[in-house]
Formats: sequence, structure tokens, C-alpha cells
Amino acid sequence: MRVTTKGQVTIPQEIREKLNIAPATEVDFIVGDDDRVYLVKREDQTTSKRFEQLRGSATVRMTTEEIMALTRSES
Repeated sequence: MRVTTKGQVTIPQEIREKLNIAPATEVDFIVGDDDRVYLVKREDQTTSKRFEQLRGSATVRMTTEEIMALTRSES
């Protein structure tokens, strides 16, 4: 595995699947006493944190009533 000029590495798919790492998943790099680096998935993520990241990112200017009408096919 090679580090890019931006200091990035790609986590192999088999490891992402095993640790259930998806886009926007928070991970930490831990340096052990043996100078090895460990990738650790943060366990403190909650669904609300995922929604917090999306807050304010909508580009459609609709009222709640208009959105509800669309979901009920009342448009």
C-alpha cells in the first residue's frame, strides 16, 4: 500500500467490510508501543450524528407541507 502525496491511503475493501466502514465513518489511527499503527473504527457514532452532517445541505426550497404532499402523492 502506498501513501499519496496528500498523506492518504486506501483501506482495502475486505478490511472496510470486516469493520463495517462506510463513507463518513470516523476512524482513528493509534500508534502502539511497538511503533505499529492501528486503524480503529470509532464506536461513538450515532444515527443523529450522521444526520447532523447533512443538516443545511438541502438545495430544494420547499415547505414542509409541499414535501409532505409529494410523499403522499397529493401534488
